[in-house]
Amino acid sequence: MMGVPKVNVTHSLRGRLLWFLLAAITMAAVAQAMIAYSSALNDADQIFDYHMQQMAMSLRSNAPMAATGNRDPNDPGNDEMVVQVWTPDGIQVFRSLSRAELPQRAVLGFSNVRANGTTYRVFSAQTATQTIQIAQDLAVRKRMAGTLALRTVGPIALMAPVLMIVVWWVVSGSLAPVARVQRQLASRKADDLSEVSDADLPDEVRPLVQELNLLFSRVQAAFEAQQNFVADAAHELRTPLAALKLQILSLARADCSEARDVAIGRLSAGVERASRLVEQLLVLARTEATDAKLEPVGLAELAKRAVGDMAGAAQARTIDLGLEQADEATVQGQGDALVILLRNLVDNAVKYTPAGGTVDVSVLAAAGGAGPRLVVEDSGPGIEPEERQRVFHRFYRVPGSEAQGSGLGLAIIRAIAERHGAKLALDASERLGGLKVTVEFAPR
Repeated sequence: MMGVPKVNVTHSLRGRLLWFLLAAITMAAVAQAMIAYSSALNDADQIFDYHMQQMAMSLRSNAPMAATGNRDPNDPGNDEMVVQVWTPDGIQVFRSLSRAELPQRAVLGFSNVRANGTTYRVFSAQTATQTIQIAQDLAVRKRMAGTLALRTVGPIALMAPVLMIVVWWVVSGSLAPVARVQRQLASRKADDLSEVSDADLPDEVRPLVQELNLLFSRVQAAFEAQQNFVADAAHELRTPLAALKLQILSLARADCSEARDVAIGRLSAGVERASRLVEQLLVLARTEATDAKLEPVGLAELAKRAVGDMAGAAQARTIDLGLEQADEATVQGQGDALVILLRNLVDNAVKYTPAGGTVDVSVLAAAGGAGPRLVVEDSGPGIEPEERQRVFHRFYRVPGSEAQGSGLGLAIIRAIAERHGAKLALDASERLGGLKVTVEFAPR
């Protein structure tokens, strides 16, 4: 079975508009011509029928008409309009000069009669003394209807090309700004993420360009963050790698087992610090690049996991690490990222708290218009108020700090908190005397 042929329409917006608008104009002109012809033919029928009826009424008379004589064969007569009159006995007493031969019968009122290769519209009227028949060739009406329709459609046919040109000009002019945007984008370099001008764009296209500019700004921010990250990482990795080289040289030059053991210990510590730095760099990069779907996450369970993960490190330094309060609180977030946030908070607290100190973790439910909160407090030295904003910068460490670190922990924590729309605050712990870190999530 053969399918219906498919008409391929261009995917160009300009082409589609022109195609459909010009097709609509053409179809409208054809429809107007058909309607005008039909209306004109109907009007002509009514006018001529009325004419024939009035002519028949004017020929009625009580006096009998004389019989027709022989007509002049050289006179062609009028075949378009034929008049015949009969007596009640069926004798034709009058017939107009015409070559048309109509049947010798009359149907009172209007009727259509086929004769002489054409169709006649016939009106017959009868009186006491005569029968009158008026006949007209329908081709005359059709010609007149065609003439009237042509007079109506003629101006439309003449204006249609002008209207098509106007449509083409309007469509092309309206889409010119779109073509300008396309040329701007085509001429750009790969690293050019500046905004595209949306001036004079149609209202239907402007939102698309605005969203494109927002996308450019996000990509630009991502590029800048990536470039800063690579530059910072290269700078920070240079120092531990140089230290590893020196420690390897020290190990190679060690001339006794004691010196070799010391060199090996230093080398192991250096490798561990470099591994920790690389791990945190990867975590930070993954945190900033991930755009995972958010889902309900229970903070109490995450807090228990983080405390359990860091229990060994706290025990090694004889630090009392525990879950002070664990309210049932649920937030929309990414579970793995929030575990990293809590683990880094606890790791920083354990690392900077002196041996024998205390680190408490609390999960507080939403209350008083505030959202759920994560609180980590320690009995360490804390952070001076003037340093509390600077510690969130990558690779920044508080001057005079004895704990080993890369300065990325709080930067990772802030990146995860911002991704979850949470507020991060550093304060002094009134209960333990050290640092108090609060992560407050937005209320649901």
